[in-house]
Amino acid sequence: MHPEPDLVTGDAVVLELRLAGLASRGLAFAIDVVIQLAVIVVGLLIVIWAGPQDGASASAILLSLLVLVRVGYPVLFETLTRGRTPGKAAFGLRVVRDDGGPIRFRHALTRGLAGAIVDFGPAFVWGAVALVVSLVSEKSKRVGDFLAGTVVVLEHAPKAVEPSITMPPPLAAWAAQLDLSGLTDDLALAIRQYLGRYQSLREEAREHLGYQLAQEVSARIGAPVPPGTPVWAYLMAVLAERRNRAARPQQW
Repeated sequence: MHPEPDLVTGDAVVLELRLAGLASRGLAFAIDVVIQLAVIVVGLLIVIWAGPQDGASASAILLSLLVLVRVGYPVLFETLTRGRTPGKAAFGLRVVRDDGGPIRFRHALTRGLAGAIVDFGPAFVWGAVALVVSLVSEKSKRVGDFLAGTVVVLEHAPKAVEPSITMPPPLAAWAAQLDLSGLTDDLALAIRQYLGRYQSLREEAREHLGYQLAQEVSARIGAPVPPGTPVWAYLMAVLAERRNRAARPQQW
């Protein structure tokens, strides 16, 4: 059984997502295959009914349809839904980047091409490459995932505890002098998520992520962590001061 490592977003926020297992991925893939086959059958009937009578032309159309469905289906859905085909959606799976962020067209295209050519290529090795590579991969990756820099995860993750944001008393006067105009909503959300998961994080992850967040906050507000202040208190003070200012009546 593969480990369930933490995934880290570009904002250095741990996403408590579990890696998808081979069974759920296989079932999701089966659903997608059934849908693709249905589309191909419908296309075949249309070609037979209204297509060209010339055998070579009809074969070319069918081959184009096969390639379009086999590659275009996953690319289209994974691009539009940020990582979910109908099969994956049915089992709560999603493709994400290695850093936990949402995939884009280039990731979906790389996975789609690799899937059609390598992972689920010729009929005599149909799915064998994907199965073998996934079994030896620590993150259950197939070739397409390695090439695209992606991983398939379960979306049903434990919810983070909403942190209680309070101003650490020793930092109140210091925080009141801060220029928080450079603190973005996304960064503030990253701090809140980090503080909400603070107690559940491993010590090394807690220190690493806290340091990364503190460095980014410091660069944006021009105020480093005061000497002797824990990183969590620094981040808490910044977030509390930002909230307090937002709650004050506007001065006209």
